[in-house]
Amino acid sequence: MLDQLQRYTQLDVAIANHVATLTLNSPPVNALTRTLNDELTMALDAISEIDDIRAVVLTGAGKVFCAGADLKGRADNIRQAGDFMAHSRRTRECFHAIRECAKPVVVAINGAALGSGLAMVASADILVASEKASLGLPEVDVGLLGGCRHAMRLFSHSRLRRMALTGYRVGGEELYRLGIVEACVAADELLAAALEIATTIAAKSPVSTRMGKHTMNVIEDMSLRDGYRYEQDMTAAIGKTSDAREAQLAFKEKRAPVFTGR
Repeated sequence: MLDQLQRYTQLDVAIANHVATLTLNSPPVNALTRTLNDELTMALDAISEIDDIRAVVLTGAGKVFCAGADLKGRADNIRQAGDFMAHSRRTRECFHAIRECAKPVVVAINGAALGSGLAMVASADILVASEKASLGLPEVDVGLLGGCRHAMRLFSHSRLRRMALTGYRVGGEELYRLGIVEACVAADELLAAALEIATTIAAKSPVSTRMGKHTMNVIEDMSLRDGYRYEQDMTAAIGKTSDAREAQLAFKEKRAPVFTGR
């Protein structure tokens, strides 16, 4: 199953220490082409079912994370009735593939993440930025919309509308000041910072991190009462697993736990 992750043309995949690093590689600016869209969706869906992978780092090749939708290739994908609907559906599912991936996704924002790129970032679990990173919604400059609903997960009311209505970009240092990213580091330290977080996640119980992410996704739009009740139910379910028993025994015996993902 790991072999299928090496068959992509616009997505580079590297696996080490139970962490899969996915690098968007669609020169020159990693625009979200149909190929990249489909390959990223397929890779994340496959990773959800590969036990040896416990966390993901998502980043971009070159100086840009993702410059947004592939406007140049739009004409090739939208030629007849039904094509626009299919294109929109594929794009939505790419973002949901990040959010719904069973394994936590750490995004390393190496440069500009615009429009669709911002939506990818907002769909990830943990965000780390380079000093050269920026998030923006430039659609207003090309007569389009897109990404605002995803950006609402990150930005305040006023800041989001400023971005959407003026094209204002928020840089890495400001993202850190606003508490949107976990760190803003030098460009050459970005991947190491993201991998450190992902490796820490990968060392935890795969059952706990998988169910933990799923639970947080489910309760995000629930009321306080319903959300916490669901979380309590999931806690009870996790507590019955072999990994939970191993974690408790290891704590008692003052040793590192050995997780099996069961």
